[in-house]
Amino acid sequence: MIAVVGHPDLSASTLVLVEEELRARLVEFARAGRAGLVRAGKGLPTAFGRAARRAGLALVTVLPSRNGVPTQLAELDRGAAGELLLLSEQVRLVEYDPGDRGSCVTADESMLRHCARVLAVWDGSPSNGRDVTAHLVAYARSHGVDVEVIWPRGARHGTVRREPS
Repeated sequence: MIAVVGHPDLSASTLVLVEEELRARLVEFARAGRAGLVRAGKGLPTAFGRAARRAGLALVTVLPSRNGVPTQLAELDRGAAGELLLLSEQVRLVEYDPGDRGSCVTADESMLRHCARVLAVWDGSPSNGRDVTAHLVAYARSHGVDVEVIWPRGARHGTVRREPS
């Protein structure tokens, strides 16, 4: 399996660049009969799903569950999750709380342990209170997973839309 991790605040124009870069890289994995693995969400996960589909790579989407029953995602992620489900050949339910940052990180770590390669959309910056990309890259490497960093020329961070309170 090939997974993707990356910054949650990529600009719209960067997501277009990243999607094209991912598609080009995923073609060889599709030819080798591999599959892509992504945790449902907006932004990078959706770009990865679209790129996987265009490259001919089978896609597996991870959805949150509680006691074996799917749980609801944040409103901003629901449309993206729906699109990913349509693009996917398989869905995996994983016990985690999508509203809890630590729970999401634990789910990502579990996903990475089951992958042969991680494509990291990362500018090289350290992790902070919200963005754990550097942590996930280090985690994958420490578990013997090959990591390929992607940061296309012209890539930028954007603004993160928050849910209304």
